[in-house]
Amino acid sequence: MAKSNIKVAVQKFGNFLSSMVMPNISAFIAWGLITALFIPTGFIPNESLSKLVDPMVTYLLPLLIGFTGGKIIYDQRGGVVGAIATMGVIVGSEIPMFLGAMIMGPLGGYVIKKFDELIEGKVKAGFEMLVNNFSAGILGGLLSILSFLAIGPAVNSFSNWLMVGVNWLVGAGLLPLTSILIEPGKILFLNNAINHGILTPIGLEQAKQMGHSVLLLLEANPGPGLGVLLAYSIFGKGNAKRSAPGAAIIQFLGGIHEIYFPYILMRPMLFFAVILGGMSGVFTLVLLDGGLFAPSSPGSILAITAVTPHHASAFIANYAGIIVAAVVSFLISSFVLKTSKQTENDIEEATRKMQEMKGKKSSVAGVLATNNGKVPEKVEKIYFACDAGMGSSAMGASLLRKKVKESGLNIAVTNTAISNLPADAQIVITQDELTPRAQSKVPNAYHVSVDNFLSSPEYEKLIDELKNPQNNASDEVIEEVDAAEEQEVHESENDLLLEENVFLNKEFANKEDAIRFAGQALVNAGYVKESYIEAMIVRDEMTSTYMGNDVAIPHGTEEAKKDVIKSGFTVIQVPNGVDFDGQKVRLIFGIAGKDGTHLEILSGIAVTCSDMDNIEKLVAAKTAREIMDMFDIKSE
Repeated sequence: MAKSNIKVAVQKFGNFLSSMVMPNISAFIAWGLITALFIPTGFIPNESLSKLVDPMVTYLLPLLIGFTGGKIIYDQRGGVVGAIATMGVIVGSEIPMFLGAMIMGPLGGYVIKKFDELIEGKVKAGFEMLVNNFSAGILGGLLSILSFLAIGPAVNSFSNWLMVGVNWLVGAGLLPLTSILIEPGKILFLNNAINHGILTPIGLEQAKQMGHSVLLLLEANPGPGLGVLLAYSIFGKGNAKRSAPGAAIIQFLGGIHEIYFPYILMRPMLFFAVILGGMSGVFTLVLLDGGLFAPSSPGSILAITAVTPHHASAFIANYAGIIVAAVVSFLISSFVLKTSKQTENDIEEATRKMQEMKGKKSSVAGVLATNNGKVPEKVEKIYFACDAGMGSSAMGASLLRKKVKESGLNIAVTNTAISNLPADAQIVITQDELTPRAQSKVPNAYHVSVDNFLSSPEYEKLIDELKNPQNNASDEVIEEVDAAEEQEVHESENDLLLEENVFLNKEFANKEDAIRFAGQALVNAGYVKESYIEAMIVRDEMTSTYMGNDVAIPHGTEEAKKDVIKSGFTVIQVPNGVDFDGQKVRLIFGIAGKDGTHLEILSGIAVTCSDMDNIEKLVAAKTAREIMDMFDIKSE
């Protein structure tokens, strides 16, 4: 049990480190291309453009990693503090500080998160923005000083020790032994931490002194994985054999090493194949003096070629290291596959295991994702989640609640912010862009991704899944939720949407203008403070507020709830449409929600707008009264 817990902890740790690097791979690629092209030994040397190389690796890449690490912990606010904290470790060291960024970024996010939890509910109204800005600045500054004085020098010393150790391994001819750690570490998703956190900083220092470094090719070598996939292509069975050739192309040319991990997990004996293949490749590289002058990110043959020193012996050495690694891995993998029993379903099972290890499921719209691939047998409540829990999720929940009741299922449907999802949530529905956040918050729930809250086939699919087997949640659950919802509606519908807040025949140059108009209307009506408008812009930048069916519902972030004075709506008719991230929007509902008092009218809007015939009538309406009548809203 203890070993299993340790394994799970290492896997989660590896996934967390990978999550800091993977979103920024494009920046690594950009830097790699600039390095390969413009440095003195590059393809087209350019003294002016080569000045980009050092600032990008010294400042840009670590700051991106630090920001991402902080954001994973505590969203945008955590990302900002994480970046500030990372700046100290950058200045306080002598080498590219990827490892320091992996430490300070999450630490910054954690510190500001705990501070906000400590002062929650204790800040006087009107001082929230002041406290938020100064607390982030002060804590970020203190962490930056700490990282400058302590963390940076400590990581720098650690890297120097590693460099001494590496030099000793090279001198003793033992560098190939590093594959014993590197190859299994990759399968545990520690590849980015190993490559960018340890090997890259040391390798770059060696490259400055010697013109190239073998360390930059230890983890990036595609040979071991290629050998495994080629063996499956010839000696595999079923889906594994059919899929292996395509996977080999993606891995070798695209550098996506993760694609061969499931094939290793199918046959744990293949760990020996990649370890011995890696050792053989490293031995060849050391023997022939191979290496790269910059990191290969991703580890594809194309990227490796781009950052190989431009002389024949270097290309021969690097290609030989890759080929030898692939051949050795292929031979051992072939023996393992020919002498072991294989079944048709191995690859699916291994992929499932890999997803569990990585802690990630598909977030493609319409894909149902869960830790075991099945809807829970006894479901009491379904959660619709979005960033703030008061806009898109409320509309989606209204539609699904109606469908659930029509199907005869006794299951409660409610909406909430992702940050407020309970740990025991059974089923969670989110917009596809938000699904990874929801999965991170409640990894054991059954997750459903949708790209159109108003008209998604995933609702019917989910209901079919729930009907078979039939769920037997008690009627008391729904009655309790319904009673709670009725109790929340304290205000008159007349106060939520007034005729003067319905605007006809509007034209906007872009979605930002439309959102600002909707927000200013909310301000003018006394629903929100002026600062809420910017929060609406930020919310749409995080995830589009386009709902489907030509409808958008711009609203503020979760943090902006404090800026809501009372619940209210604005309705804006845009007959010619306005572009929302490639989607044409003709109806805009600006939303301000407080204490759930807006949910009943929002539910009515959702049900009405789920029918495209109603959308056409709303867009063609000539008066505000016609639109309000469509939602059955009375006026005083």
